[in-house]
Amino acid sequence: MKKPPVLAALLLFCLLLTGCESAPARSFSPEEVPAFDTEPYVILNDNLPDFPEEDKTTNSFEAYSPLDYLNRCGPAYANVGLETMPTEERGAIGMVKPTGWQTVKYDCVDGKYLYNRCHLIGYQLTAENANAENLITGTRYLNVTGMLPFENQVADYVQETGNHVLYRVTPIFQGTEQVARGVQMEAWSVEDGGRGVCFNVYAYNVQPGVEIDYATGDSWLSGDAPQESPAEETPAQTTYILNTKSRKFHLPDCGGVTSMSESNKSSYTGPRQDLIDQGYSPCGQCNP
Repeated sequence: MKKPPVLAALLLFCLLLTGCESAPARSFSPEEVPAFDTEPYVILNDNLPDFPEEDKTTNSFEAYSPLDYLNRCGPAYANVGLETMPTEERGAIGMVKPTGWQTVKYDCVDGKYLYNRCHLIGYQLTAENANAENLITGTRYLNVTGMLPFENQVADYVQETGNHVLYRVTPIFQGTEQVARGVQMEAWSVEDGGRGVCFNVYAYNVQPGVEIDYATGDSWLSGDAPQESPAEETPAQTTYILNTKSRKFHLPDCGGVTSMSESNKSSYTGPRQDLIDQGYSPCGQCNP
């Protein structure tokens, strides 16, 4: 758990001198984690991760758990190096809907939207984007305040040194709940024996000012009584003509359709927003 400032500083000083050894094999129990108070994460096992000795190599790898019987993610594990980082622009992920996903806005949330599609292993580390085995329903607070600082720490270290970092993120679900209560994040820099990067933390999947039903993903403002979710409206189903080369979509009677090469033409019937989530943009002529 999180240590008092003086003890934490002493531990950090010792680790800088001696390196960070991985902890002995030790299972993680959610019952050990205190209820969320004001900090986005707590330290586990004196900040010592638990990685097997045979993985402490300079050979990069990535491993993502198959979805379980409820379609929930399991641990995502990688040995991050320069060779695993992205080399091209990130694409759309809107087509992936993790368990518990709901589109809901609150004025008290940065950017309004309560939920983000949270990468277990950040895109900047392994270039995994629309991978359903690497995306969970996470609050904006978890994504930006809880996880991003640790992801940035790993990315900055790898880019500055060219070294490797063992990195594992485990979503923590209770029972059959659809939304994870939090994530365990572990990291250990290989070449310098943990002197550069070493942590084992639990980041809370919470949003200050909002209450969450983790069984369903439903939510309400703190202090308000939970309400039954209204029946979800079925998005309008419309037929569009896609230009798969220009990534534009058109109404069927648009003049641009007649001049479109047949090899680039595709028909689509469904919600307009799904096309936008897949990276398509509306034609400026027919304004679909």
